[in-house]
Amino acid sequence: MEKVAIIGVGQTKFEKISPSSHDEMIFEVTNAALADAGITIDDVDNTVTCNNDFWDGRTISSMTVTDASGSNRCTTTNVEGDGTFGALMGLMRILSGHHDVSLVVAQTKGSIGVPGLITNAIFDPLYDRIIGLDAINSAALQARRYMTQYGITEEQFAKVSVKNHKNAKHNPYAQLPLDITVRDVLDSRPLADPIKLLDTSPVTDGACAVILARESVAYKLCRKPVWIAGVGHCSDTYHLGDRDLADVSVLETAAMKAYDMAGIENPLEEIDVAEVYDAFSYMELMWMEGLGFCERGGGGALIDSGLTEMGGALPVNPSGGVLSAHPVLAAGLVRMIEATLQLRGEAGERQVDGAQVALAHGIAGACGQGHCVYVLER
Repeated sequence: MEKVAIIGVGQTKFEKISPSSHDEMIFEVTNAALADAGITIDDVDNTVTCNNDFWDGRTISSMTVTDASGSNRCTTTNVEGDGTFGALMGLMRILSGHHDVSLVVAQTKGSIGVPGLITNAIFDPLYDRIIGLDAINSAALQARRYMTQYGITEEQFAKVSVKNHKNAKHNPYAQLPLDITVRDVLDSRPLADPIKLLDTSPVTDGACAVILARESVAYKLCRKPVWIAGVGHCSDTYHLGDRDLADVSVLETAAMKAYDMAGIENPLEEIDVAEVYDAFSYMELMWMEGLGFCERGGGGALIDSGLTEMGGALPVNPSGGVLSAHPVLAAGLVRMIEATLQLRGEAGERQVDGAQVALAHGIAGACGQGHCVYVLER
């Protein structure tokens, strides 16, 4: 079986309110990714779009970006979830032997909706929506359960926010580059105990695109391929009450699939940089445990050690992460783009020296119900 490479990437500047429409953003990143790969739209033989009717406020919202992404001229499908799952679809199409080059695009204009109402709609209509569950207060349940189970503190959550917003100062695409302190985070406006304003990611407009190609084609088209060495995905049960919200077994399963495929035996030693989906500050700590970078309950000690800082043994979210820009459906695909830039040595001031192996991670559903993990190599 041939390997598959990332041969082109593109992303917008992520903003609170973008003046561009859905299709204008997709057109921008599609052309950026094509230019980055050094190909034209005629070289693409299938597309995957990542659109969501709820976030876009219209039915069959993928139709709005058909022309802008070139989807009107080839096989296409829409994934109404995080862009990492869209990339998985594009990857599987190539591995099937039926396609050579996949274009994956994702976008969100969070500014046009009401996130609380939209995320309330992901929960069970009979039992959960009526009590007002949404992305923030359900995450608060998970954060509190995590704290109770392992003794993690709000100060340790706050250190994640301080680190990632500081990293965002070196990322020209980030929405929220900030100089803040742990005290600033702890004193920020409470949203749902224990989550405060600076523990959360912002509402964001933006888009991104990734082009994948099979090995034989990648070598012909691209001078700087980044190889997908491993991928794994797994999903937990739907109802929050049926899950232990502090348990990261589903992420462990996804990560182990990716590591086995890539031949990774010790992720902390063998991975040089990680881009992780940190929609809330506590999530980075939990996901570090599920990804095998520390033992369960060790996320707090990990952030305390400084190991995940720029200059540490394993820099996590040099881009600023999702805490610094959260275009919902695009956020995971941006993690893949940032990991790709790191491996190509093109991450600018946020570059991790000598990065050879990178991890990119996306989630879907409330409280990390589903996870998708990629191991990328130069």
